[in-house]
Amino acid sequence: MKRIKLGDKVRVITGKYKGVDGAVLKVDNKNQTVTVENVNIHKKHIKRDQKNQESKIVQINLPIHISNVAVLDEKNHNTPTKVHYTVNKQGKKIRVARKTGNEIIFKNK
Repeated sequence: MKRIKLGDKVRVITGKYKGVDGAVLKVDNKNQTVTVENVNIHKKHIKRDQKNQESKIVQINLPIHISNVAVLDEKNHNTPTKVHYTVNKQGKKIRVARKTGNEIIFKNK
């Protein structure tokens, strides 16, 4: 089930970038990976060719596994939390933080 969406604020909970916060730039449900800004940055060397008149070094964000990040609950001082779904009074399915019960609002970039 897709619990992390594009534009969510997340915190890396394991690995080299543990403790780093950032927004989700891309979600790949097939491979269960997410791309987070300022996380897993690698340098790519681009050679000079007819399109690019100069060679350059570009920094790109590589994806990490979706289990290595946790959604931040902005209403509870940006604490990482698990997410589950409930139905509100209007009958709409919403995402809710497990720790506090606060609704996690979807913000698309």
